[in-house]
Amino acid sequence: MMAISDAEFASFRALVLQETGIHLSPAKKALLVARLAGRLRATGSPSYRAYLGLAMQEPEELLRLIDCITTNETRFFREPKHFDFLAREVFPAWKQGASAGRRSRRIRAWSAGCSTGQELYSLAMALLDHLGDDGGFSFELLGTDISTRVLDRAAHAIWPIEAAADIPERYLKAFMLKGKGAQEGKMRAGSEIRQIVRFQRLNLIEERYALTGRFDLIFCRNVLIYFQNDTKQRVIERLTRYLAPGGYLLFGHAEGLCSAASQLVRVLPTVYRLPPDAEGEGRRLEAR
Repeated sequence: MMAISDAEFASFRALVLQETGIHLSPAKKALLVARLAGRLRATGSPSYRAYLGLAMQEPEELLRLIDCITTNETRFFREPKHFDFLAREVFPAWKQGASAGRRSRRIRAWSAGCSTGQELYSLAMALLDHLGDDGGFSFELLGTDISTRVLDRAAHAIWPIEAAADIPERYLKAFMLKGKGAQEGKMRAGSEIRQIVRFQRLNLIEERYALTGRFDLIFCRNVLIYFQNDTKQRVIERLTRYLAPGGYLLFGHAEGLCSAASQLVRVLPTVYRLPPDAEGEGRRLEAR
């Protein structure tokens, strides 16, 4: 495997930070080399410097570079305490509020940094289980990621059957299809949950997001750990702009947040809420 010089590594670090907000520490040099090896071979680049130049000139290759360096670890119902909290506190409150005419029966949720989709499909199953048969709730679930490769996999909604180990048995029976024939050893999300989710590419470090309206629930779990503190804080502020009054913003248990947006109230160590009477940027977003 071709060695990378300190200067070349520094150039890749700067490009990755500029394009994704991800900070590659010096300890990640070997990981970068391993992940770029395939792209150097595929493009016929004779050196890391040559490949860096190609990625900077060709937008499609830059996307492939980003795909190579982003981490996509995920699984169904990861960090189950969050789903327990939603089932115990949030979903019943939404149901009660809708019955009393205090809130809409339209639920919008966003998984920011959704990877291959397991988080968003987990939420889809939970929402349909708890609210799907109650009084005409409708659901719009959005998954975004910077990696086009993982978004394609998320949209296809096919996973190895081993992933079923993290899904409650009743959800497997209700919402998942077991592959047969050529698809044996795989499972696919059923149409009931596929029809309420959609995916799009979005870079969280951009100043403005190509989104409309606000969300009752935003998951941004195990994403901020890859950002430096100033980037992390700016992303939190942007996410908060898209949170509906009374909505919840959930972070990963490993995030170690030093602070969140000033408008948010901490409900649990990694669960924040925008007060129901909050005004401001969110109102302007809705009006656009």
